[in-house]
Amino acid sequence: MKIAVIGCGAIGGTLLAYLSRAGADVRGVMKSSQLADVSGKGLRLEGARGAEQVKVRGVERLGEPVDLAVCATKIPDLEEALERAAPFLRDAVTVTTQNGVAADAIAQRFVPRERILSGVVMFGATYLPPAKIVHHFEGPLLLGNPWEKKVPRAEEIKRELSRAVEISFCPDILGAKYLKLFVNLNNCVPAVLGCSLQEAFSSPEIAEIAVRLNREAYRVVAARGIVLQSLPTYPKERLEKLVSLPVKEAAGIFSRIMQSLSETPVYGSVLQSIRRGRRSEIDYLNGEIVRLAAQGSQPAFYNRTIVDMVHSVEQSGRFFSREELVKKMEQEKEAA
Repeated sequence: MKIAVIGCGAIGGTLLAYLSRAGADVRGVMKSSQLADVSGKGLRLEGARGAEQVKVRGVERLGEPVDLAVCATKIPDLEEALERAAPFLRDAVTVTTQNGVAADAIAQRFVPRERILSGVVMFGATYLPPAKIVHHFEGPLLLGNPWEKKVPRAEEIKRELSRAVEISFCPDILGAKYLKLFVNLNNCVPAVLGCSLQEAFSSPEIAEIAVRLNREAYRVVAARGIVLQSLPTYPKERLEKLVSLPVKEAAGIFSRIMQSLSETPVYGSVLQSIRRGRRSEIDYLNGEIVRLAAQGSQPAFYNRTIVDMVHSVEQSGRFFSREELVKKMEQEKEAA
């Protein structure tokens, strides 16, 4: 099976490295600067499975038909990446791995919807230029089609990708993606502060902000009639309990969970993009909550404010202090 990994940052680079190490027929589609970095020594992989240098095959553009395409760009770059690759994906199964819930709607403009596998990534990694990936923690890649019950070559795809990470098929992939959205809602806070998740949420006041973001988002999603689907390492009951507890009690639990996330600093996808000078996916994470709230004429003060703050950091390059973040959210709390 010929495999292309389109976008080789944290998630794509991890898959490319492990598939290459396992001897898969895989090529990574990457930017020219990254291609130059990996063409010699390959990718440096560290973390959950030890440290090693992995030789990988990189290309700047896909130039041949493939059987399987794993799209691992950030969601703001997905449309352009698929448009460039589309001539070589006519007979391929295309996997989307982006955070948020919009990737499949973008993908179906370029490939048949019956050949789309929507992915929910449960492992964690950070890409550190020029060619290093830290694999923080293990977790499966959940796959499913939002429209069809069957996907061509599903078992073969599972067999191939299982050479890199655990693969599990999920019948309600959209419900799983919405629950994963809650996991990613917290990426905005370290992005605003310019620090790791562990450092950010060691502060009780900052952990309280995360709880308020989640409580507000849960009300919005429930009001829209969206049914959440439990994830292998994150049952929906955990979220339901978190948003039902008093804020300070929930913040204490949340803080402990975040600080034990990994032995290495986890920075979150939004901050990783900002540090590379790229557009972040904030409009598809907390921004998705703001969009849903507007559709239902509901307030989303906290999520709207954090989206605005992330955009401020993107534009100015200046991170906020903890005191500034708390003050801004207190203002929104009073307004709410």
